[in-house]
Amino acid sequence: MKIAVLPGDGIGKEIVAEAVKVLNALGLKFELESALVGGAAYEAHGHPLPESTLRLARQADAILFGAVGDWKYDQLDRSLRPEQAILGLRKSLGLFANFRPAICYEQLVGASSLKPELIAGLDILIIRELTGDIYFGQPRGRRQAADGPFPGAQEAFDTMRYSRPEIERIAHVAFQAARKRSKKLTSVDKANVLETSQFWKDVLTEIHAQYPDVQLQHMYVDNAAMQLVKAPKAFDVVVTGNMFGDILSDEAAMLTGSIGMLPSASLNGSQQGLYEPSHGSAPDIAGKGLANPLATILSAAMMLRYSLNQPAAAGRIEAAVQKVLAQGLRTPDIHSPGTTRVGTAQMGDAVVQALTT
Repeated sequence: MKIAVLPGDGIGKEIVAEAVKVLNALGLKFELESALVGGAAYEAHGHPLPESTLRLARQADAILFGAVGDWKYDQLDRSLRPEQAILGLRKSLGLFANFRPAICYEQLVGASSLKPELIAGLDILIIRELTGDIYFGQPRGRRQAADGPFPGAQEAFDTMRYSRPEIERIAHVAFQAARKRSKKLTSVDKANVLETSQFWKDVLTEIHAQYPDVQLQHMYVDNAAMQLVKAPKAFDVVVTGNMFGDILSDEAAMLTGSIGMLPSASLNGSQQGLYEPSHGSAPDIAGKGLANPLATILSAAMMLRYSLNQPAAAGRIEAAVQKVLAQGLRTPDIHSPGTTRVGTAQMGDAVVQALTT
């Protein structure tokens, strides 16, 4: 089982170190190989995704990823910014299906900004199409406007686009995931305004005929954003495009009390996957031992389940995390009165201890 370890920038190094510590405590045989990515790779190689890093990622069964980005790189050409590394990996490896579970653990109900009765027992799976939409659509750039309200003025433009095969493959992934859960799927779009969204809705409706046992609901993205706060437990599996999924999954993450608790998996057609926390690199707290490693540790559990065919080991990690939370240990982002505040490494050590005792 070869794992490419790509810590990245900011808190990435700290949280990935804890996830590796947990993986090593399982007693399984892994081949772990690390490489630079993001700003760290730019500093060393002049590019956020060097060919050597991409080659390692392609050869691996799975990729454990930290986070990329730092404000000091904001003035670089867009093609050289750290964030291009994760976009490049998604595109190069065909990682089209992003799984972002939003689970509110019983021990963290009080950490959410919503009323306990709204989020107790919350278990949502957001499936985001990851390699299409406005993030990758061409053409894009800047130009002098030829028409519109201000012809001759400078303008910037991006292209939102989806092909039928792109929508069909993520639809099948979503319907199959819903079939394994409560057989309820919500497809989120903006079909009342966008032609791309209407096409998305039409294709999802066609594919639904192959899954008659699954209930399909269509919802506009603005209403979905509202309902996630108003009645989050009404959702089970949500499927949506790249941009809407980016926004909604972060919103769903905060329902659980902290984005520091939310793992994610990005898969291609052969189940090779990239596993990373849903949060960013948080350069303001990097190196201070304040970051919550649990999202990364839970991402490692997803890696074991989806790419490495080790569901029992995945369950062991998830149970260990719940045990640590039940013991009252909390990093600063989820700390509350009556709980014990710990740092990044302490939390990782606690999960290891829960695994091995």
